[in-house]
Amino acid sequence: MKVGEDISEKLLVEKCIDFDRHYQEILYRKFADKMFRVSIIYTTNKDEAADVLQEGFIKVFRKIHQFNFDGSLEGWIRKIIVNTALENYRKKAKEIEKLNEYHIEESDNELDLSEYSSNEIIEMVNHLPPKAQLVLKLYAIEGYSHQEISKILSISEGTSKSQLNRARKLLKEILVRLNGE
Repeated sequence: MKVGEDISEKLLVEKCIDFDRHYQEILYRKFADKMFRVSIIYTTNKDEAADVLQEGFIKVFRKIHQFNFDGSLEGWIRKIIVNTALENYRKKAKEIEKLNEYHIEESDNELDLSEYSSNEIIEMVNHLPPKAQLVLKLYAIEGYSHQEISKILSISEGTSKSQLNRARKLLKEILVRLNGE
């Protein structure tokens, strides 16, 4: 039996709203592994992912009273973790550089990543420049549109599209190098 499986989500949320540490720990243990895997997608290393996870769960416990059972608790927590990772990215990006627009022609060629494991793909993506990496993750993993990405990252839709194209082009270059073509 997994952690917290015998406790209803309603009871778990109610007890967390009451700041019951025991139930907060149960909630954390129930979702921490999945949410760590989410945070590692949006960060450059495990330490940074752990920081995002910790900050994300602090927000979860502060905002748990806002959860209204319209969707899944896991989905609600995931959204907080992703948003925390995005905030982390924005903070780092401000310290490092301003956003640059890249004008790269769209490519009709799709990437064939079928022969690679998810860990290998994540490793390749994590070697992309930060902006291209983030746009690719938001678009391909989270399913955000370019319009949504532009609002989230405070960039134009054109920049979002060009960063996605840049990410695809760079991934193709990585694949060519790996395959010795």
